[in-house]
Amino acid sequence: MKEKDFQVEFGKHNKMFGVFELKLCKGKSLPFDCLADHQEKALLDAYSTTGLYHKITDQPFLKGMTFQRKKPFDCFNLRDVPAFVVVMWWIAREKKMVYYIPIGDWITVRDNCGRKSLTEDMAAKIAPIAFDYRGIK
Repeated sequence: MKEKDFQVEFGKHNKMFGVFELKLCKGKSLPFDCLADHQEKALLDAYSTTGLYHKITDQPFLKGMTFQRKKPFDCFNLRDVPAFVVVMWWIAREKKMVYYIPIGDWITVRDNCGRKSLTEDMAAKIAPIAFDYRGIK
């Protein structure tokens, strides 16, 4: 599984509204630095009264290509929306456990846990929402 596969499953199964940064963990822990500074800032801005403005990039037109995804609109401006780092712990044919971690809790744990990475046990304690994707059709 790759993160793009997780994105497809997330799109099918997620019922929440908000902004989400998806991460896939195939090991025992996920490095906190996998969340880039600009991603953290965007999640925080969308969650706050500051807000987040984002223009959706125009897709380049390639001569001879007829299959091109159309963008839904030009831009969006969000504020006061739920913002999560969503992590899937994955083991082939064994595990697809997904944890929704609020951005504020991600930062608090990162800054105070004394580790450089997040374990699944830590995620389970701070995530208000968790799903086992193996059981979802």
